[in-house]
Amino acid sequence: MRKLLYIVLYMGMEISGFSQTFEMPLWQKNVPNFQKTDEKEIRTVTDIISFASVQDPNIAVYLPSKRNSIGKAVVIFPGGGYSRLAYDWEGSDVAKWLNSKGIAAIVVKYRLPNSKSAVVGYKSPLLDAKRALRTVRFNAKKWNINENQIGIMGFSAGGHLASTLGTHFNDDIESKQDSIDAVSARPDFMALIYPVITLKPPFAHMGSRNALLGEKADPKLVDYFSNELQVKADTPPTFIVHSADDKAVPLENSLQFYAALREKGIYSEMHLYPEGGHGYSLALTKGYLKTWPDRFYDWVQGLK
Repeated sequence: MRKLLYIVLYMGMEISGFSQTFEMPLWQKNVPNFQKTDEKEIRTVTDIISFASVQDPNIAVYLPSKRNSIGKAVVIFPGGGYSRLAYDWEGSDVAKWLNSKGIAAIVVKYRLPNSKSAVVGYKSPLLDAKRALRTVRFNAKKWNINENQIGIMGFSAGGHLASTLGTHFNDDIESKQDSIDAVSARPDFMALIYPVITLKPPFAHMGSRNALLGEKADPKLVDYFSNELQVKADTPPTFIVHSADDKAVPLENSLQFYAALREKGIYSEMHLYPEGGHGYSLALTKGYLKTWPDRFYDWVQGLK
């Protein structure tokens, strides 16, 4: 019933041309790596809106007016340690800022690996991430987006998911169910904001690692999801933001990834701030750290 409601809302947007914001399900048919359980999705409202135990993955699409659009799009993955999603704080608030710059923004409510509904926990986030990118590219013309200017942005554990997509987009982990799955899942650029990158000690964020792979993780999967080890020649250009005093996700996560990008000759830019801690979203109360989104905008405008 929920999926039907999303489809009706999406069709309403298409017919009226009035709304610039709408939601739609990621999977129109069977959700892969999913089993029906008694688990319920949890929506929590405190000073932010967060989700846990996501059952129906979807995207929220934020489109600037056609007159303001610059043709670029960013698919956003909120963080939350792979156990919840800081949905507005690192999702819809960022989408609205991007819209103010003429950039289409798509917030992904992706499934989490610790859900009872996941057949294999670690597969669900990447399946949803790839599908989200493909869905945007499939609808690019309809949404006034250049299909070759679609990037991704991830925060904290969402940064790990983004960097996983950016380094594993060719890995075949799903069966094709429709024409969307035939579209390329390669992002054209990445923005990683205080990201989890490595799952290897001593710099791993163990909460994210345990949520994704379990406390007794297979060493092969630890290497597979330690994305500083997975950078290839076709990894997309990357923009990175991190703070030196981040006590949750050590700065070395970004340093190692940037070093791997340099080694492969990937066009990248990194901004390291002396203060800021972790989990600051747009950093609107963090002094000059609040200018990091402007640095991203400058960078993405200069991409060829």
